[in-house]
Parts: sequence; C-alpha cells; structure tokens
Amino acid sequence: MNTELLGIIVTYGLTLLLAIPLGIYLAKVFAGEKVWTDFLNPFEKGIYKLSGINPKEEMNWKQHMKALITINAVWLVYGFFMLMFQGYLPLNPDGNPGMTPDLSFNTVISFVVNCNLQHYSGESGLTYLTQHFVIMFLQFVSAATGIAAAVVLFKAFRDKTTTNLGNFWVFFTQSITRLLLPISVVIAIILAFNGTPTSYEGKDQIVSLQGDTVNVSRGPAAGMVAIKHLGTNGGGWFGVNAAHPLENPNYVTYITEMVAQVLIPIAMIFAFGWFIRRKKMAWVIFGVMTLGMLLLLVPTLISELGGSPAISKMGISQATGAMEGKDVRFGPTATGYWSTVTTIISTGSVNSMHDSTMPLTGMLQLVAMMMNCFYGGVGVGLLNYFTFIIIAVFISGLMVGRTPEFLGHKVEAREVKIASIIALLHPFIILVGTAIATYTLVYFPDAAWAVKPANWLNNPGFHGFSEMLYENTSAAANNGSGFEGLGDNNVFWNVLTGFVLILGRFLPIIGPVAIAGLLGAKKYIPESNGTLKTDTVTFGVMTFVVIVIIAALAFFPALTLGPLAEYFTLTR
Repeated sequence: MNTELLGIIVTYGLTLLLAIPLGIYLAKVFAGEKVWTDFLNPFEKGIYKLSGINPKEEMNWKQHMKALITINAVWLVYGFFMLMFQGYLPLNPDGNPGMTPDLSFNTVISFVVNCNLQHYSGESGLTYLTQHFVIMFLQFVSAATGIAAAVVLFKAFRDKTTTNLGNFWVFFTQSITRLLLPISVVIAIILAFNGTPTSYEGKDQIVSLQGDTVNVSRGPAAGMVAIKHLGTNGGGWFGVNAAHPLENPNYVTYITEMVAQVLIPIAMIFAFGWFIRRKKMAWVIFGVMTLGMLLLLVPTLISELGGSPAISKMGISQATGAMEGKDVRFGPTATGYWSTVTTIISTGSVNSMHDSTMPLTGMLQLVAMMMNCFYGGVGVGLLNYFTFIIIAVFISGLMVGRTPEFLGHKVEAREVKIASIIALLHPFIILVGTAIATYTLVYFPDAAWAVKPANWLNNPGFHGFSEMLYENTSAAANNGSGFEGLGDNNVFWNVLTGFVLILGRFLPIIGPVAIAGLLGAKKYIPESNGTLKTDTVTFGVMTFVVIVIIAALAFFPALTLGPLAEYFTLTR
C-alpha cells in the first residue's frame, strides 16, 4: 500500500473516530440533556433576551420554516448592499472596488444558501470587511440554518405523536455556540500555526528566484478557511481555493481540512439515530452513504492514477497518474479523495482544478452532486436522504403488500407527493438550466444581453457541455465548485445560477421538514409483525437502489452528451 493511499485511509478513520462521539454529543445538546458545554447557557440566554426570543416557545413545522425563510431574506438584503458598496467601506487595504449588481446578487445568494459558488476571485473581489462580516458571517449562519432544519426532523420522530417541534432559534443558536464556533477556533489555530495568514496587512511583495517582483495577497484567512470547511461552505479566501499554498500549506492542513469537511455530515447521522433512540437506523444510513461514497471514490482513484487514455495510447508513461491541474505536494490520490468528498458533501472546496480531471472523474463528481445525499451538507444531507427514504418506504410497501409506515407513522399520498416533487425538482432545475445555457450559446452566440456566449467556453465540444452542466449541477446541489474553463462572471450566468441556487436550497429543506411535521402529527402505530422495518440492511439496500435509479434515469442522457462522450473520444 503506497503512502498516499494510506494517508486517505488514516484521514477517513480519524474523521469517523471524531464524528461518532460528536454525533452523540449533538443528540444530547438538541434533546436538552446535560453536556459539558452547559457553561454557555448564560451567554445563550443573553442572546435570546437581546433578540426578544422566548426559548421555551414550541413551534410547529410551518413556524420553523417561516422563521428560517424570514431571517435568510434579511441576510440576503444585508449582504447584497454590503458587497455593492464595499469599495467605500473600511478594512480595504488593497483598494478593491465594489461588486456589480449582478455579481453581488449571485454572490450573496450563493453564500446565504451555503453554496459559495464564486464568480469572483477572493483576493481582488472582496475586502477584509466583507470577507469577515458578509462571507464568513454567512458561512456560520447558513450552516447553522441547515443543522436547525435537520433537528426539526429529529424532533418529529422522537415522540410518538407531536406537533411541538422545538424552537428554531434555539437550535440555530446552539448550532453556532455549541458546535461551529468552538471547533472553528481549534481548526483556525491549527491552520495559523501551519502557515495560513492571519494578518490584516495588505499585499506583500517578494522577489522570486528569477528576479521578478510578485505581489502576494494575504489577510486574516485562517478563521474563514476553518468555517468554510467545517460548515461545508467551500468558498475560498484566495481565488484558487484550497489549491492555494496559503490556504492549504502542507499535509497537516490537508488532513485537518478534510476531517473538518466530513465531520459534521457524518456526526449528524449518528445524532439522528441517538436522538430518536434508534441507533441501528443510524448505522444503516451510515452504511448506505458510505457505500455510495466508495462507489464514487474508488473509480475516481483508478481514473486519476491511470492518467489520460489518449497519452497512454501514444506509449508515454504516466507513472505519477494524471497530474495536470493538481498540486504536486498531494498527488492524484489525495486529490481524488478530496474531489470525491467535496462533491458528495456539497462543500465545493477544491485542492485541484476539476476542469483538468479525467472525463470519468468529472462524471463521478457530477453524479455525486446529482445524487446529493451521500453524507451531504451539514443538516441538509440528512434531509435529502430522508426524501428518498419516504419514496423507498412507499415502493417497498407496495411491493410486499403492506401499508407504508415510517417509525410508527403511516405514509400516505400527501407525503409521497411532496417527496416525489422534491426528488424530481433537483434534476429539473439542473437540466432546464443547462438547456437554457446551451440554447443561448448555440442560437445567440454573439448576444450582448448574454455577454457574448461565444466567449463562455475555453473548451468547446463535449467538455464545453460538461462545463455548463457542472455549473448548473453545482449551483443546484449547493456545492460551489466548478469546471473553471467556463467564463461565468457575466450577467447571464450570475442571474441564471442565482435562481438555481435559491430553488436548490430552500425547497429541498421545506419539503422534508413538511413531511416530518405531517408524519409527526399523525397517530402513532405500534410495530407489529406486519410493520415494514426501516432499520434493516435490506431496506437500506432498497433506499440505495431508489437513489441510484432516480439519478440514473434523470441524468444519464446529459452525462452521455458530456463526460462519457469525451471519454470515448479519448479512447477511440
């Protein structure tokens, strides 16, 4: 076993070692049980009092969603104007200008929805003020929003029958004070001591070995990089994200950032199982998600280590694998693990250029975001998976002639309709967005209103189609990574992906929470010999098959036109 492969095994093992006890801790926090962080109670009570919140007030699922949408709308308006006028505000030592309205629209939506799709370069597109008080702020609150929404799901199935699903503001606040903030501090300290900048000074100048003078951007990056990974946000302080040597200086920071990305998504699985007192279900869900990850990771490693088929046919050795667009410090193995993880959990952080990966790797990155439920983002990954559970329960019940039930609650037409709409919404907005972009490029290549689509693509043909498909997929999956051969900082892409971002974030949250609220309010049905058990390996396999079939049927034609066609072009 080579050291690179051993490195990713150790990294994943460390993640799991930390995630399981963290999940148990989170279950206790949200259940109101005693934990070691209870010393924060006075601080949290101060926040509630200052904000006029009654922490003991119970909410139903509709009140939860009203609070969630309202506060997110406030953040959107706040961030939009801050980004537009940042050039006139303090903490701008490099004199960076304000954003255009369309770019500000896209950027603030992207960070409000936990996507962090960046159509700008961090060094020149933002100031230290907006990096902290818009971007970093939204990375905390958007992650806490997803966690708070997931806890509503937890509450719906803890008691036999209930409409009292806790208080959104309490879940939201505790997600920050008890989880995101303290762990981010630890990560930021590790990054700072390993070379990630923490200075508020402007650009520094160095003279290279060739005698060239180079301006090097810096700034208080360590804190932002910590929460961008922990909260599955992904936006980079620097334009090339974690491929930048100051965001990701060495292998210690690589492991730290990789663990941070996957930590909470896995922990939330175990938090769910311990919270509703069904530990076996947590292990089944974890098993299905891990199987999905491995089925994406292993072919990725084979593809990247094998190198380009076109080069291999010429008899040229590729002993190091496909190295174009990759950091030589980490190589294709560690990079392949990062690219798989960052797309299945919707982080969108990159330590290599995805546009340079092999066609099959690009396809697997797309499939990871198209499925969007193997671990997934903080909180929302579990919500997406729950949608497929409901569909699997319904299909399984029909197959065996039993009434569909989930955790003692009858699944009826209304819940199945909502789940089906949410499951179909994801491919709908991706494929419609890609169709609009393709149509515009083909029929209006010189359109001024679309900022000359003929200049969008650096790579025409099949790969160019993949770039447009990836952009819409990344936006819909709240991922944020990109095939950066695409010129996306223009009015067309800023507006199109802005709307895809909104639809891809909030409807997949509202749908599962609505289903959970409706099921939780129904009369509890005790388990019997006729009950369809949903915490077995058999049902786990059924759920996995449903996920694969829905994604395959919806996206296979588009994948055929893009990465698959490119792959067969290279091998013919």
